Amino acid sequence: MRKIFNPDFYPQSCIEIKNYIDYFSEILDKNIDEENKKRLFKINPKMLIVPHASWIYSGFTANFAFKMCENLENKRVIIIAPSHKLSFKDASICLENSFETPCNNLTIDTDFSLNLKEKFNLNYISEVHQEHSTEVQIPFIANYIKNPKIVEIIYSEIENKKLSKIIDYLLNDKDNLIVISSDLSHYHSKKEALMIDYNCIQAVYDLDISKMKNCEACGKIGIEATILSAIKNNLTSLIVDYRTSADINNNEKEVVGYMSAILI
Repeated sequence: MRKIFNPDFYPQSCIEIKNYIDYFSEILDKNIDEENKKRLFKINPKMLIVPHASWIYSGFTANFAFKMCENLENKRVIIIAPSHKLSFKDASICLENSFETPCNNLTIDTDFSLNLKEKFNLNYISEVHQEHSTEVQIPFIANYIKNPKIVEIIYSEIENKKLSKIIDYLLNDKDNLIVISSDLSHYHSKKEALMIDYNCIQAVYDLDISKMKNCEACGKIGIEATILSAIKNNLTSLIVDYRTSADINNNEKEVVGYMSAILI
C-alpha cells in the first residue's frame, strides 16, 4: 500500500477533509452566479494543473479545479508530479496496489502502471513515492470522482518532450484524467511573485512554451510538457484560479504562488 508520508499538508480525519472541501465549495457557491456555475461545472476536463502546498494555502485553488470533475466516473487518474526529496534519472511509477487516504483507500491501477513502465522505460523507486505533491491531490480525487483508479508518476531529471510523449499516450484513452501537480514561485516578495507567476499563467493561457522561460515552478517540466501536449492534441486551456500564500498569512516578504488550470 502507498502510505501517507506527509500528514501535515492536509487533515488526517475524514470529517475534517469533508469540512474543508465543503468550506472551499461554499466560497465558490457564494461568489459564482448560477449561469456561470452551470457552465463551469458541466465541463469535463482532460487535464488539470493544480498546486500541492498545505491545504490551508492552496486547497481552495486545487478544489476549484477538482470540483469541475465531480460529474466524472470510473476514471483512471494519473497524477504527474515533481520529486522534492530525491534526484534521479527520468521518472518513477508507483507499483503498490492501493493508495491510503484518511477516508478510504483508492485502488492503484497496477496493470496499467506496469504497461506504462515498460512502454516508456520508467523506474520504480519505492522511496521516491514518499511525496506530498501527489498525496495532497488524493482526497480531492476520492471526494469528486466516483470509483477512480490511481496512477502515480514522480519525475526528476526528465526532458519535457519525453514527459509530453507519455501525456500524449495517456490522452488517447478517454478513461484517463491527467493531473499535473505544481506550485509556482517560492519565497519572493509579493510584488516579485506576481510578476514571475504572470509568466507561468500567461504560458498556460496562451499555450506558449516560450513564455515558460521566466516561470519559476517546482513542476515547471510538467507544465511545459502539458503545453506541448495540449498543442499537439488541440486542447484549450482555462485558468481557474490564482492566489498566493500572502492571501492567507499576510506575509508579503516570502510568498509562494498557486495556480489551477484545466485543459479541455
